[in-house]
Amino acid sequence: MSAPPEPAPGPARPRNTGVRLGLAVTVFAAMAATAVFIVRIPALKGGGAASPEQVANEARIQVLALCDAVQGFRDEHGDYVTIAPYPVPVPQRGEAVPFPKDHEDFRRIGFDPGPAVHLQYEVRVEESPVGEPEVSCLARADTDGDGLNAVYRIRLDANGMTTPVEVEHEGE
Repeated sequence: MSAPPEPAPGPARPRNTGVRLGLAVTVFAAMAATAVFIVRIPALKGGGAASPEQVANEARIQVLALCDAVQGFRDEHGDYVTIAPYPVPVPQRGEAVPFPKDHEDFRRIGFDPGPAVHLQYEVRVEESPVGEPEVSCLARADTDGDGLNAVYRIRLDANGMTTPVEVEHEGE
Protein backbone atom coordinates (compact mmCIF):
# COMPACT_ATOMS: atom_id res chain seq x y z
CA MET A 1 0.00 0.00 0.00
CA SER A 2 1.35 3.25 -0.93
CA ALA A 3 0.89 6.56 0.87
CA PRO A 4 -1.29 9.16 -0.76
CA PRO A 5 0.64 11.67 -2.76
CA GLU A 6 1.56 14.93 -1.05
CA PRO A 7 -0.16 18.02 -2.38
CA ALA A 8 1.85 20.15 -4.68
CA PRO A 9 3.37 23.21 -3.08
CA GLY A 10 1.47 26.36 -3.96
CA PRO A 11 0.51 29.69 -2.54
CA ALA A 12 -0.02 29.84 1.24
CA ARG A 13 -3.56 29.21 2.37
CA PRO A 14 -5.32 32.34 3.58
CA ARG A 15 -6.01 32.55 7.33
CA ASN A 16 -9.32 31.47 8.64
CA THR A 17 -12.04 34.09 8.06
CA GLY A 18 -13.29 33.68 11.64
CA VAL A 19 -9.87 34.58 13.03
CA ARG A 20 -9.72 37.67 10.83
CA LEU A 21 -13.19 38.79 11.90
CA GLY A 22 -12.40 38.23 15.59
CA LEU A 23 -9.20 40.21 15.30
CA ALA A 24 -11.00 43.09 13.57
CA VAL A 25 -13.74 43.18 16.21
CA THR A 26 -11.18 43.15 19.02
CA VAL A 27 -9.19 46.02 17.50
CA PHE A 28 -12.38 48.03 16.87
CA ALA A 29 -13.63 47.45 20.45
CA ALA A 30 -10.29 48.49 21.92
CA MET A 31 -10.26 51.68 19.85
CA ALA A 32 -13.86 52.49 20.82
CA ALA A 33 -13.16 51.92 24.53
CA THR A 34 -10.09 54.16 24.33
CA ALA A 35 -12.10 56.91 22.61
CA VAL A 36 -14.86 56.73 25.24
CA PHE A 37 -12.29 56.87 28.02
CA ILE A 38 -10.57 59.92 26.49
CA VAL A 39 -13.90 61.72 26.05
CA ARG A 40 -14.95 60.95 29.66
CA ILE A 41 -11.68 62.06 31.35
CA PRO A 42 -12.99 65.59 32.14
CA ALA A 43 -16.11 64.14 33.78
CA LEU A 44 -14.00 61.76 35.83
CA LYS A 45 -11.94 64.70 37.05
CA GLY A 46 -15.12 66.53 38.07
CA GLY A 47 -14.79 69.08 35.28
CA GLY A 48 -18.20 68.38 33.81
CA ALA A 49 -21.45 69.91 34.91
CA ALA A 50 -24.37 67.84 36.17
CA SER A 51 -27.66 68.04 34.30
CA PRO A 52 -30.65 69.70 35.99
CA GLU A 53 -32.19 66.23 36.46
CA GLN A 54 -29.05 64.94 38.17
CA VAL A 55 -28.98 67.98 40.47
CA ALA A 56 -32.68 67.51 41.32
CA ASN A 57 -32.11 63.84 42.17
CA GLU A 58 -29.07 64.72 44.28
CA ALA A 59 -31.09 67.42 46.07
CA ARG A 60 -33.90 65.03 47.01
CA ILE A 61 -31.50 62.40 48.32
CA GLN A 62 -29.17 64.77 50.17
CA VAL A 63 -31.87 66.93 51.80
CA LEU A 64 -33.37 63.74 53.26
CA ALA A 65 -29.91 62.66 54.46
CA LEU A 66 -29.45 66.11 56.01
CA CYS A 67 -32.74 65.82 57.93
CA ASP A 68 -31.81 62.31 59.07
CA ALA A 69 -28.50 63.68 60.39
CA VAL A 70 -30.28 66.55 62.15
CA GLN A 71 -32.77 64.19 63.78
CA GLY A 72 -30.01 61.77 64.78
CA PHE A 73 -28.11 64.62 66.42
CA ARG A 74 -31.26 65.67 68.32
CA ASP A 75 -31.90 62.08 69.45
CA GLU A 76 -28.36 61.88 70.82
CA HIS A 77 -27.89 65.41 72.20
CA GLY A 78 -31.44 66.61 72.91
CA ASP A 79 -31.54 69.68 70.69
CA TYR A 80 -31.60 70.78 67.08
CA VAL A 81 -28.71 72.67 65.48
CA THR A 82 -29.14 75.67 63.21
CA ILE A 83 -26.62 75.61 60.35
CA ALA A 84 -26.02 78.62 58.12
CA PRO A 85 -26.21 78.11 54.34
CA TYR A 86 -23.08 76.48 52.91
CA PRO A 87 -21.36 76.64 50.43
CA VAL A 88 -21.72 80.34 49.73
CA PRO A 89 -22.69 81.29 47.07
CA VAL A 90 -25.22 78.75 45.75
CA PRO A 91 -23.54 76.49 43.14
CA GLN A 92 -24.61 77.40 39.60
CA ARG A 93 -25.08 75.68 36.25
CA GLY A 94 -24.58 72.19 37.67
CA GLU A 95 -20.93 72.82 38.45
CA ALA A 96 -19.55 70.94 41.44
CA VAL A 97 -17.90 72.97 44.21
CA PRO A 98 -15.69 71.64 47.03
CA PHE A 99 -17.36 70.69 50.31
CA PRO A 100 -14.79 70.37 53.11
CA LYS A 101 -14.99 67.41 55.46
CA ASP A 102 -13.99 69.68 58.32
CA HIS A 103 -16.99 72.04 58.16
CA GLU A 104 -17.68 72.15 61.90
CA ASP A 105 -21.49 72.24 61.95
CA PHE A 106 -22.09 69.60 59.29
CA ARG A 107 -19.36 67.37 60.74
CA ARG A 108 -20.90 67.68 64.21
CA ILE A 109 -24.28 66.34 63.05
CA GLY A 110 -22.68 63.68 60.85
CA PHE A 111 -23.72 65.05 57.44
CA ASP A 112 -21.23 64.37 54.65
CA PRO A 113 -22.54 64.98 51.13
CA GLY A 114 -19.15 64.16 49.59
CA PRO A 115 -16.05 66.08 48.55
CA ALA A 116 -17.89 68.13 45.91
CA VAL A 117 -21.52 69.26 45.79
CA HIS A 118 -23.94 70.86 43.35
CA LEU A 119 -26.12 72.31 46.13
CA GLN A 120 -26.10 74.68 49.07
CA TYR A 121 -27.34 73.19 52.38
CA GLU A 122 -28.96 74.84 55.39
CA VAL A 123 -30.79 73.87 58.58
CA ARG A 124 -33.27 76.34 60.05
CA VAL A 125 -34.69 75.96 63.54
CA GLU A 126 -37.56 78.27 64.48
CA GLU A 127 -40.12 78.22 67.26
CA SER A 128 -43.74 77.50 66.35
CA PRO A 129 -46.60 79.55 67.83
CA VAL A 130 -47.13 76.77 70.41
CA GLY A 131 -43.48 76.75 71.46
CA GLU A 132 -42.38 73.62 69.57
CA PRO A 133 -39.28 73.73 67.36
CA GLU A 134 -39.94 73.88 63.62
CA VAL A 135 -37.01 72.48 61.68
CA SER A 136 -36.45 72.91 57.94
CA CYS A 137 -33.69 71.15 56.03
CA LEU A 138 -32.96 72.97 52.78
CA ALA A 139 -30.95 72.41 49.63
CA ARG A 140 -30.61 75.10 46.95
CA ALA A 141 -29.33 75.03 43.38
CA ASP A 142 -29.25 77.44 40.45
CA THR A 143 -28.99 75.07 37.49
CA ASP A 144 -29.40 77.70 34.80
CA GLY A 145 -27.32 80.48 36.40
CA ASP A 146 -30.07 83.12 36.36
CA GLY A 147 -29.89 83.86 40.10
CA LEU A 148 -33.25 82.24 40.89
CA ASN A 149 -32.70 79.17 43.07
CA ALA A 150 -34.56 75.91 43.11
CA VAL A 151 -35.27 75.14 46.78
CA TYR A 152 -35.77 71.62 48.16
CA ARG A 153 -37.18 71.51 51.71
CA ILE A 154 -38.07 68.84 54.22
CA ARG A 155 -39.62 69.76 57.55
CA LEU A 156 -39.25 67.84 60.81
CA ASP A 157 -42.10 67.86 63.29
CA ALA A 158 -41.76 67.67 67.07
CA ASN A 159 -41.86 63.84 66.89
CA GLY A 160 -39.05 63.65 64.34
CA MET A 161 -41.35 62.79 61.43
CA THR A 162 -40.40 64.23 58.05
CA THR A 163 -42.66 65.77 55.45
CA PRO A 164 -42.32 64.84 51.79
CA VAL A 165 -39.80 66.92 49.86
CA GLU A 166 -41.29 70.33 48.97
CA VAL A 167 -39.84 71.90 45.83
CA GLU A 168 -39.98 75.53 44.74
CA HIS A 169 -38.76 76.73 41.33
CA GLU A 170 -37.44 73.36 40.20
CA GLY A 171 -35.30 73.68 37.09
CA GLU A 172 -34.09 77.16 37.98
